[in-house]
Amino acid sequence: MQRFPAVFDLVPDQIEQAIRLAGRAPSLHNCQPWRFRVLPRVIEMHADPGRRLPVADPDDHELRLACGAALMNLRLALAHAGVRPIVSLLPPAATPTVLAEVRSAGHQRPEAEQIALYEAISDRRTQRQPFRPTAVPESKQHELVEAARVEGGFLHLVQPRERDAVEVLVRGAHRARMADPRFCAELATWAERTDVEAPAVPEPRSRSPQQDFAERATPPPAAPDAQPLLVVLGTCENSPEAELRAGQAMQRVWLTATARGLVAVALPEVVGLPETRAELRDLLGGAVHPQALLRIGYGTPSPAAPRRSADELLIDELPASNHS
Repeated sequence: MQRFPAVFDLVPDQIEQAIRLAGRAPSLHNCQPWRFRVLPRVIEMHADPGRRLPVADPDDHELRLACGAALMNLRLALAHAGVRPIVSLLPPAATPTVLAEVRSAGHQRPEAEQIALYEAISDRRTQRQPFRPTAVPESKQHELVEAARVEGGFLHLVQPRERDAVEVLVRGAHRARMADPRFCAELATWAERTDVEAPAVPEPRSRSPQQDFAERATPPPAAPDAQPLLVVLGTCENSPEAELRAGQAMQRVWLTATARGLVAVALPEVVGLPETRAELRDLLGGAVHPQALLRIGYGTPSPAAPRRSADELLIDELPASNHS
């Protein structure tokens, strides 16, 4: 077991806890594509090249989204420990795998909302059970929209007049994915690993062991006012930095949902395919770039997915960088 360094006036056990909670973020195929390096005055977040998904995520969009979510968890864990974190995304002088650097801007007492979100990190799940036909109150909808706004994101609540078209995109994107032998082979590889869980997708039945891993039942459509929310997390820009910001916004939305007794699932197929992502953007008016699509509502929480230990996430050696 590695000994975690002390940093930001925190003891090693506090740093280990922060790294462990950072690793509880969602990711495509639960690939957990992040690692962390703790230096005397900074914590670096690295992409883990060995956990890329070259078929499902060739441009690393989902990787950066997932790492942004892990970064959100890390920020909350540090804030809960009394640190005021400041973040630099894609620092130019860093090594190529560094996606973010986190430093301390001094001490703080965590706010009530930060505490609530921190406590939601361990309770957050990818929903794999049917949603209940229960409407999400408008007050909670507003809280989800505000959670995205705080992180510089835009949360579009799909309206009833838009819903059928978006659902068509979801089903079409999923069919396109499952018709790709390379995607199925990559999916089967991850299905066989002991530290991953199945992605949730909107198909009602499975047709093979690999597809059963990927395809989980969803409930029949409910009345429009009693369905889970379908939301699109978007950004004004479309760049690697915007994707990292979107990941933080997505995770704040997801944790806000969890803290309010809601459950959620990401539907990555639509934003993962260029053609359906473009269609989704057009459907929303073309003003924002869709980064994530989620279903949010009420349901029985699913079991926790397996996670890498904090020791596995810690980088203890790396080619020299410009840090002192």
